[in-house]
Order: sequence, then structure tokens, then C-alpha cells
Amino acid sequence: MTGTTTPVTITGMGLLTPVGRGAAEVFHALCVGKSGLSVPPAGHPAAASVEVGGFVPDVDPRTVVSGPAASVMDKTVVLALLTAADALADAGIEVGRDVDPHRIGVVVGGVGGMAMLETQVLARGERGRTAVSPYLLTGVLPNMPAARIAITHGIRGYSSSHGTACASGAQAVADGLRLIRSGDADVVVCGASEAPLFPTFADTFGNARALARRWADPTAASRPFDLRRNGFVLAEGAGMLVLERVEHANARGAAGYADVRGWGATTDAHHPTTPRPDGSGAAECMHRALANAGLEPGDIGYVNAHGTSTKLGDIAETAALATVFGVDGPPVSSTKALTGHMLGTSGVVEAAASALAVAQGVLPPTHNLDEVDPACPGHHIRTTPMEREIDHALSNSFGFGGQNVSLVLGRASTEKKRNG
Repeated sequence: MTGTTTPVTITGMGLLTPVGRGAAEVFHALCVGKSGLSVPPAGHPAAASVEVGGFVPDVDPRTVVSGPAASVMDKTVVLALLTAADALADAGIEVGRDVDPHRIGVVVGGVGGMAMLETQVLARGERGRTAVSPYLLTGVLPNMPAARIAITHGIRGYSSSHGTACASGAQAVADGLRLIRSGDADVVVCGASEAPLFPTFADTFGNARALARRWADPTAASRPFDLRRNGFVLAEGAGMLVLERVEHANARGAAGYADVRGWGATTDAHHPTTPRPDGSGAAECMHRALANAGLEPGDIGYVNAHGTSTKLGDIAETAALATVFGVDGPPVSSTKALTGHMLGTSGVVEAAASALAVAQGVLPPTHNLDEVDPACPGHHIRTTPMEREIDHALSNSFGFGGQNVSLVLGRASTEKKRNG
């Protein structure tokens, strides 16, 4: 049976973030306060463009793909391949053995391989047209992370990519849920990959004065909802989840971390970069996610906020949370204080964190929240994790262009459970 009541669970996670790799390492870091933020490494291309960033280790493209294409494969594609392989291994899935190749899909979000494009444009300017690699397009097109994952693992079902800015990863998870509910797939690999720490992309945010600045301690630069916040920290990373129809997971003896219970999406239709000040678009998005999950606001035990550490964004989200949950809403935190803002990847990593919070009964705090901005009141989890058994969590992702996505995570309904 398929439809909005079809249970869908997360059986695999592949995460590579500034605070670590893998579900257990990442969630532990988020709870204990291990920051992934630092000044740029010596010689890094973005060293003159950002004062602080969230960096992940470089990965040799030849470890994930062979042939001449590896030399012009953008980091977004490399990270996507790496985390997809991790997620499938974590789920114990081999395509063709554990799932019909035509019954598994892949949906990946992100802005695409702009760093490699910049490199090739500079090469053409210096050495002429013959300097441009014939493999450029297959290294940078926005659909290449999904395409490369499909090629590598023999995935022959639905494949798509999303470019909805910072909502991309969450929207990929929502689409994975929809694919399984509609009966078009039994399994979906979904998530996002971003590598924005290169000069031109970082400079556009810096020139817009959107980035955190003048912090002697780089680990203090990202401070969602804090009175002294002065911008977000640009970060890179990738995250992939394996969503699976619960009946399919049970049939192969797989364990679920948590179910994806519902999703909501709206558009502010307000401004290219700033949200509606009253948060009405985000509030409607959360209401839709709750309705899709068949829940009421009081059923939510934790909210992982979008919480980027920007003045306008944090205030608008606070207003939206008050609209949905009232003054006595559930505990709220933003894990971007430690990871920085991984753009589209943030949504899938934060959905994973919310799933683990449900599974483990531990809610990660917002670090660097020394003094709550009076314009951002709420039930903030600060400094130390909160131990609390909850049935459902909500994860928010809001992107440039006013594109909003909310996901509801709940206790796994598989016969076997896992908590990370």
C-alpha cells in the first residue's frame, strides 16, 4: 500500500562535515560542542575571501572515479560520491542484490560545481580556448552528483537534482519521501553536496557583508540567536540519507534510525535574499509539514532551526516558531554554531541530527548562545545537550529566494531499530 500513510524510514546515513564524518562522529561533536570552524588553512584558495570557514578534508577524486574526468571533477561531485557510498554501506544495501535497480532513485541538491568552473574560466583567459577541458561539463553540471552516484552504483530508477539554495538538501529528502509514498521507489538516496569555499562565491557574500567577521576566536563566529551575531560562517560538506519503505527494510532485516513522517514547502514571494519579517512563509511551511505528518504542534518535542546566525533570518524564524508553537514551544537549537552554514547540505545534515535526537533521546544545543537576542525569545537549548525522550522532531531549511522546507522526523517503525 502506498500513499501519505506509507511508513518511510532512514536506514543509512553518509555525512562529511566540518565536525566529522559519519553519523556517530557528527552527532557526538554536535552534542559535546566540538567546533568545525577555523581560519582558512595555509594556501587555501579562499584565504583572502573569508576570515573563518567550515572546512572538510580534501578528497582525491581518483578514489571515487577513474579516468581523465577525475582531473576536472568539482569537489561537490567528489563529496557526493563519497557520502552516497557511505550511506549505502551504512544501510547495508548493494543495488541489484538488496534492491531492484529500477526501484531505487537518487535525488541530490546543491548549487553545482562553480569552483571548477571558475578555475576553467581563468585557464581559458590565461591560455586560450584549448585550455578548457572537454570533461568540464561532466565535472560541474548541477545534475552530475546524482548522475555520478547512479552510474557508480547502477541506480536505474528516478534521478533528479535540486537547486533551491539552502533548502536544497531538505527538499531532496522531501522528494525521496514523496517517491516512496507514491510507489515509484522502494529506496531513495537523497541529500546534498556543497563546496562554496572558493574566491568568487565567497567574495559575493563577503561584499554583501553577510559573513561573520572580526572574531579573534574563529569557533565563536557562528552564533545563532545570539545578541552579538554579525553574520554566518560559510562551510562545505555533503550529506546523504538512504530512505526506505519500512516494509522493504523489514523484509531484508534492516534497522531504521528514524522515520521521515512529513514534509512541507512554501515560497515567501517576498525578496531574493531576505525572508518575510513576520516569518509567515516559514510558519505556513511548518504547518504543512505537521499536517502532512498527521500531527499537531504539541506533538513536536524538538526543533532543529535553520538558525544561520544572521540578524534578519534568526528573527524571522523566531516569529514563525511563535506563530506555530506559541510562547511555550518545544526546545530549539541550531547546530550551525558548530558546522557553519553548509548551504544546501545543511538541511540534510540537520535532518540527520534531528533523526538521531529522536533515536537517542538527546537534543543537541546551540553553542555560542551567550546572550539571547531579545528579538529571538524561545526555549533555546544552550551549551549542554538536553536528555529528553521525544517522539517527533522538526527540521527547518530556508533558502534564498524565499524557498522554505520543513521535515518531520519520528521514531523508527521498523522491526529493528538503531540509534547511531
